[in-house]
Amino acid sequence: MSLGLLNRLKSRPAPNRTEEREHNVAGRTLPLRIVQNERARRLTLRIETGGRGLRVTVPPGLAGGEIERFLSRHQGWLEQRLSKLPDRPQVRPGIKIPVRGVPHLLVHEADKRGTTKIRAGEAGPELVVYGDPLHLPRRVADFLKREAKRDIEALVEKHTAAVGRRAKAIRFKDTSSRWGSCTSDGTLSFSWRIMMAPRPVINYLVAHEVAHLKEMNHGPDFWRLCEELCPDTERCKAWLKKNGNALQAIGFE
Repeated sequence: MSLGLLNRLKSRPAPNRTEEREHNVAGRTLPLRIVQNERARRLTLRIETGGRGLRVTVPPGLAGGEIERFLSRHQGWLEQRLSKLPDRPQVRPGIKIPVRGVPHLLVHEADKRGTTKIRAGEAGPELVVYGDPLHLPRRVADFLKREAKRDIEALVEKHTAAVGRRAKAIRFKDTSSRWGSCTSDGTLSFSWRIMMAPRPVINYLVAHEVAHLKEMNHGPDFWRLCEELCPDTERCKAWLKKNGNALQAIGFE
């Protein structure tokens, strides 16, 4: 091996390492992700959107005891912040789940088989789930994913035609830090949870990410393009800022 190659290998940063565990705070047990980042110079703590978990970023080589002391020092801060977040309702029969912004009563019919569907009920629309109750949350999530794929792919086609760009791929995830993203190679990603938001907000999110196919920034030209694609941009941005945490807080475990 040449000396030059050896030096390059030595200077190359090691890959980030992640440890998953749990942390108890304010009577709640939350997933805790500890991420070792070669570029980090100090410990940082973040509450994931909707209070779905905690993330600690640490410099390389930090002793585990330092992390524990760091969490202990910030316990009061965590309790204060978590107390201001919306409740984290778990998906179960009898609660209402918004679909495209409209509340749907979640009805479980364990003795029947079939695909999760929407039907008209006496008190309003119902989301009906069949089969084993253990699988109910997953089946509701799968329903939202199917609806997201159908609606969002059609909106991407509409908005990409308007901007004269094509998306390389469309992906759906359950992301806690952002509702959508656009990579430099044209891959669009969306949180399927957006299907719980009103239709105009769904349209805004797609318009926002498609606009990034042409403007990979948040400058004035980008926002002008957003407004062209979605005249309700400002109103929809405000709605998502106000209500997004509540959608992220719904538990599908």
